[in-house]
Amino acid sequence: MSMKIRLARGGSKKRPHYAIVASDSRMPRDGRFIEKLGTYNPLLAKDSEDRVKMDVERIQYWLSHGAQPTDRVARFLEAAGVKEKAERKNMKK
Repeated sequence: MSMKIRLARGGSKKRPHYAIVASDSRMPRDGRFIEKLGTYNPLLAKDSEDRVKMDVERIQYWLSHGAQPTDRVARFLEAAGVKEKAERKNMKK
């Protein structure tokens, strides 16, 4: 089973709220997940500590068991110091 750590969208129209979840990669974005690992609220200020909340111990557990974070979650983990910073290419179409 290939595991992903990704965002699951919640909230109403134009008021998004995301849950950081560990799920099977074959499940839909907002569908079934195994464990909720944190939250992300993009409507809060970028310097707010409540913008991204994560259970770092559980995320490290899932990473050690082979779960792959999505690009956005990987950026959260890099900011928290859980994962080393990866080099990205900023390509234009």
